[in-house]
Amino acid sequence: MNSTQLPPKPVTRRGYADGPFGQVHFQSLGDGAPLLLLHQAPMTSSQFDYVYEPLARRGFRAIGIDMPGFGGSDVTPGTPTIADYAQVVPAVLDALGLEKAAVLGHHTGALAATEAAVLFPARVSALVINGPLLVDEAGLREFMEGLHQSEKAFRAEPEARHIAHIFKVRDWMAKGAIPPERLTDYAVQALAGRGAYWWGHHAAFTYDQAARLPLVTQPAMILTNTGDVIHDHAPAAHALRPDFAYAALEGSGVDIVDEQPEAWADTVAGFLHSARTGLQADSPA
Repeated sequence: MNSTQLPPKPVTRRGYADGPFGQVHFQSLGDGAPLLLLHQAPMTSSQFDYVYEPLARRGFRAIGIDMPGFGGSDVTPGTPTIADYAQVVPAVLDALGLEKAAVLGHHTGALAATEAAVLFPARVSALVINGPLLVDEAGLREFMEGLHQSEKAFRAEPEARHIAHIFKVRDWMAKGAIPPERLTDYAVQALAGRGAYWWGHHAAFTYDQAARLPLVTQPAMILTNTGDVIHDHAPAAHALRPDFAYAALEGSGVDIVDEQPEAWADTVAGFLHSARTGLQADSPA
């Protein structure tokens, strides 16, 4: 994707699962090996609009899920945690009649995917952590005193100034690489959920991924791109789990799935195909 061209969105099949907090909305494309996709905050499963088709082409059934409180999924009864977000994994697998699947998450979704792998090891066959976030005490304090306060103060404003604010922030983060139509879509996704605007990042920054990574038993890959705002967390996470595969795409920003959909899908597919081959080789004859 570039600043002048926006490809058509694929027509996905949409559905709902019954989860512990109500209905969980998901969409899917493809007929291959199942791959659950968990989005960043504050967005929805439509974050993956432009990689559903590339993943399907590479032999996957790509299943994007709206985490609780986002998009079409019902909210948690109180302020959600990453463990709450992880509950969508068994709910959607049950609804689709699937025993297990690979799970990929991006940013906040990467934390939820990590937690799902720990909480439901029998349901997660492989894990892709696209943008880990390791928060220490100083980082949590900075978040609570900064971004958290501005997000809690977020309100609807006259002349849709709040929507323009989201648009401008995402445009700044994209450095001109994302066309206005898609930036508009980002703003719509950010406001589409029924949960509080601040819930997603609060769940992310209060989650101790460093403590949970040692508990992951599945084949896993840490995926990053050098232009991501949290890129430096990826090598730090890899230092904690050097046995995990590691891949870093060059450049781009937070919107890597829109900026480099084919390269991203190649990297994901390459790891998952090799992980599946390895698991088959390790199975008893």
